[in-house]
Amino acid sequence: MIQHKKNNNKIEYDSLNVHDFLADAAPISHSGPVTSIVVFTPKQRAMIDNLFTTLEPTDKPRCAKIRERITHLEHLVESISNLPSLLERHELTADLRTPQSLIKSLIENHNEGDQSLHLPSKATLGKGFLIAKIHTFSSLTKLAKRTPILNSVANEFQSETVSMMFMLLAEDVFLDLIRDTSFPMEFRQDLCESLLLLWEHRNDQTMSEIAPVLQAVWTARRKLAPAFGTMMGTSELLLMSIQMDNTWIKFIKERLGNQEISQAMEEFLFGISYEQIKTLRGILKNKGISAIGRDEVSDFLGEPIKIDANLDYRDFYTMYTIRRDNARTRNRMHLEGPHKTLEDYLMQFVMEQNREKKQNGSAAN
Repeated sequence: MIQHKKNNNKIEYDSLNVHDFLADAAPISHSGPVTSIVVFTPKQRAMIDNLFTTLEPTDKPRCAKIRERITHLEHLVESISNLPSLLERHELTADLRTPQSLIKSLIENHNEGDQSLHLPSKATLGKGFLIAKIHTFSSLTKLAKRTPILNSVANEFQSETVSMMFMLLAEDVFLDLIRDTSFPMEFRQDLCESLLLLWEHRNDQTMSEIAPVLQAVWTARRKLAPAFGTMMGTSELLLMSIQMDNTWIKFIKERLGNQEISQAMEEFLFGISYEQIKTLRGILKNKGISAIGRDEVSDFLGEPIKIDANLDYRDFYTMYTIRRDNARTRNRMHLEGPHKTLEDYLMQFVMEQNREKKQNGSAAN
């Protein structure tokens, strides 16, 4: 779908068929501006306007600093928007680039390691903009928490900050799934379509639908205090499931029987790697210990372990990247254990469910 900003500040989407991307000759047709990176959604803009209305009468200098920071974000977006659109043909310095060639490159790239130099400049710089925006909203959250007249909006700014973090995480997951050759080509092409639209606008509808699912999982997880007893995670999973919606329950029922998904779930719940879980289980069995406290995990494993359930969004993202990198290493080295993260498996499931709903809807029509 291609996004357009309308005069009433609402964002609408026009349907876009992925096969149009793959047709050799056809550029993508569109109306309106080619590039339209969204600096702030209507909701975010309303939040900021409300903050100014409340704070400016008593703290003009602080508001001036906030306006300056917002201006910097807008200038950054303006610079990124001047880069060639990812949705049209462009004669670059040495090559012809089309949406088709970008999708082909994404699908055929099986290299390991950091792929930043293989991605378009707009994708890399846009990710930097998103991080700068996250930092901005994080700062506004802190300001709201310590300013009495803004306390009522602190949770709203925090929620928006976390939501953007999951947009960042979802982008990483999409790249992982695109490179997975075990998935059908049509599925990977759909993922590429979503990525191109995200990179072009930084506010894609598919990502916007999936990020809240990941956020709900994180919100439930951070309320848990893993009990390192049998190391089965049954009680934790039950407590987590009670707080979740039907999508999560269906995912658990249909996919948890898969050994790798079960292992990825344990990594997510306990906050330690598959290898560390296996080692800890062996220690507990050999010593005849039925349960240990969370503070004892580091002593038993002989290394500092951060398993605090009350992680902030930055710690959660860091722990995700550790699980992601461990999974990639196992896959590359053909080692036992999960070759994907729980987020990978969950996002794959959500997209498959959405695809099934669309197909059923089309058949009904």
